[in-house]
Amino acid sequence: MTLTAVRKVRTLAIHPMVGGFGWAVLEGPLAPHDWGVARLKVANHDNCLRRVEKLLDQFLPETVVLEAFEPPKGARCTRVIQLCRSIVALARDRGSDVSVYDRDHVYTTFSGLGPKPSRQAIAEAVGRHISLLTTSVPKPRRPWEGDRPMLAVFSAIAVALTHYRLSCDVLLKDLYDDAA
Repeated sequence: MTLTAVRKVRTLAIHPMVGGFGWAVLEGPLAPHDWGVARLKVANHDNCLRRVEKLLDQFLPETVVLEAFEPPKGARCTRVIQLCRSIVALARDRGSDVSVYDRDHVYTTFSGLGPKPSRQAIAEAVGRHISLLTTSVPKPRRPWEGDRPMLAVFSAIAVALTHYRLSCDVLLKDLYDDAA
């Protein structure tokens, strides 16, 4: 009997922010593998893309997920739109599938929190359900403060969880259609 290495199916979720991006690698909806914030002194297009390239090389994800960035569903600045387009192209060149979900999909995934939950409420819900992340949930920001960088990680995870939910919905629909 020969033992072969089993490659775990990984999803890389990326959420751009001012000064870099938050990212998370998951091996399932409740199985985060690694996560972090890429804080770049000069968060220009090339620096961010090089950092994404390192993540792709390190984790070899099957799928890369992003929140919608193209208008009208994505309300992002031109720099982020261009960066996300480049991330999509890079991931596809590396053989990863790419999925993009708009905020309405994320809101539906977290519909138990209300019709349009805040990013903070979503981060707290993720922290409650994924025990490894409980202590990493950022404290709520005060009105005069900017978003805490770790919130970008939780936003990335929220999009990854949306991906898993919608993928399961499609799989179950296909199973029901095949049975009929």
